[in-house]
Amino acid sequence: MLILDAERLPPRRGLKRRLRVLHDSTNWRWHIISREHQVNDEIRAREVRLVGAEGEQIGIKSLRDALQMAADLNLDLVNVAPQAKPPVCRIMDYGKFRYEQQKKEKEARKNQKIVDVKEVWFRSNIEEHDYQTKYRNVVKFLKEGDKVKASVRYRGREIAHAAIGQRILDRLSQEVADLCTVERAPKLEGRSMIMILAPKNNS
Repeated sequence: MLILDAERLPPRRGLKRRLRVLHDSTNWRWHIISREHQVNDEIRAREVRLVGAEGEQIGIKSLRDALQMAADLNLDLVNVAPQAKPPVCRIMDYGKFRYEQQKKEKEARKNQKIVDVKEVWFRSNIEEHDYQTKYRNVVKFLKEGDKVKASVRYRGREIAHAAIGQRILDRLSQEVADLCTVERAPKLEGRSMIMILAPKNNS
């Protein structure tokens, strides 16, 4: 059995990959090998602690023997623990391994909740009906699992009465206390007073 390395392919999407061809008398296997693991002749150790394709402990083997055992099974030799002494290598179908790993990563990303930060602005002299509209928006965002950045903007000399904005934000935090926690208390930044509300985890 022969193990051949093809020419380096040009970088694609910022990743350098190498095309490896494993050949025996009956078939060819083509693999695009990522740089996450040392595979086959990328391994530089003289001897390795070998794990078989079924997870069985084979023991310490020379790299040459380990490569030959993997080639005899038409599989890859993968360095799974390069820091060990000697490094631990496993016989596996690396293409299948990477495919299953990518499927798991994709599934994990799909199930991951992405938390957005929604911003709701108030005026220091806001009317009650406008406040109620803003309040309903805050409730909606929190129930959807998003954080809320509540801000009071000051214009001109309104900044001299910053306490008014403080009272607005304090009122808001009290009225939505059953839905959220105050991640960041009201704080004056420039000409705005800002408060961050985070939804409660009800899981």
